[in-house]
This record gives sequence, structure tokens and C-alpha cells, in this order.
Amino acid sequence: MLGMVRRHQRSDAEWAALSRLLPSAGTAGRPRSDDRLVLNGIVWKLRTGSDWRDVPERYGSWQTLYTRFRKWALDGTFSRMLRAIQAERDAAGDIDWLVSVDSTMPPAAKRGRRPGRSG
Repeated sequence: MLGMVRRHQRSDAEWAALSRLLPSAGTAGRPRSDDRLVLNGIVWKLRTGSDWRDVPERYGSWQTLYTRFRKWALDGTFSRMLRAIQAERDAAGDIDWLVSVDSTMPPAAKRGRRPGRSG
């Protein structure tokens, strides 16, 4: 992809980082839809919150997108991708791990008292 990248599409650099983390395709059966196109379609669907059937045709069949999404979710592909990219970015110093723990709790209501009544 040269030039401008569409809003819901992975850039060449993003694709290079993610593509190596996807499971390899089997050789049997009909030709597999392009993983980059499928991943872009999945990202479009997740970012827009649309139904699978409403994913633009430029990403391929919505059934293919759904099937691949479900397979990758169930086999841990997305979790592995997240862990690998986080580890790489952390090693490069691109992630600032600021953690804040707040243990405060709202006061418990007194028994027998209704909100808005004094007494």
C-alpha cells in the first residue's frame, strides 16, 4: 500500500509487525482470502460497531471476516498479537507503565434509612 492509508487499514509498518504473528494458512481447500484485507475488515467492524453484514465489500465476504475473527479469537491469535506487540514496544521504551491503585470506597448506607430522608 503506497500513499495514504485509509482510516481502518493497517499501514505497511503495522502489517509487517502483525503479519508474522498470524497463524499460517493450510494448503488444502480453496484459496484463502488475503489476511491483510481480512484483518482490515475486522478492524473496520470493531471500530465502527457495525453488524458483520454491514462491513464494506472491499474487505471481502462478511462471512469470511466473521469466521476468521472467531477462529483467531478462539485459538488465542489476538491475545498473542497483543502480548508480542506490547513486549516489543515496551522493550523499545514506547510504553509508559503508569499504574494507579485506588482503594477508596463510598461510605455504606446506614440500615433502615432511605436516600433523601434525614433522621
